[in-house]
Amino acid sequence: MFAALGISGSGMLVHRTWMDAISDNIANVNTVRATDEEAFRARYVIAQALENGSTGAGVAVGGIELSDAQGRLVFDPTHPLADANGLVRLPEVDLGEQLTTMIMAQRGYQANIAQVDRVKAAYQSALQMGRS
Repeated sequence: MFAALGISGSGMLVHRTWMDAISDNIANVNTVRATDEEAFRARYVIAQALENGSTGAGVAVGGIELSDAQGRLVFDPTHPLADANGLVRLPEVDLGEQLTTMIMAQRGYQANIAQVDRVKAAYQSALQMGRS
């Protein structure tokens, strides 16, 4: 049963990291840069399975990748960062996609919490049987 807690804990860590990356992406969806600067690049969490011999031992954050998107040029001549042509650079972050993946990450986190609660209840039942 201790292994189940470790696996659920590792899943919670990955899902929390995923939610942090998504919230960073959402927070920067309207970040404006000059055309000669790099646009904000969305962060994507890479999950990596952990093995314990032939069985799974949970999951870990294998890294965080940045999108390859160069950003999009938008005409906004009134913006202080606009170039001579009135263009500024915005990130290519799709808010709808980010919100959808946030829901998936939240559900994964909640599923791991529910598993921890089930393991905790099993431990408490075992302790009660030992007291009888």
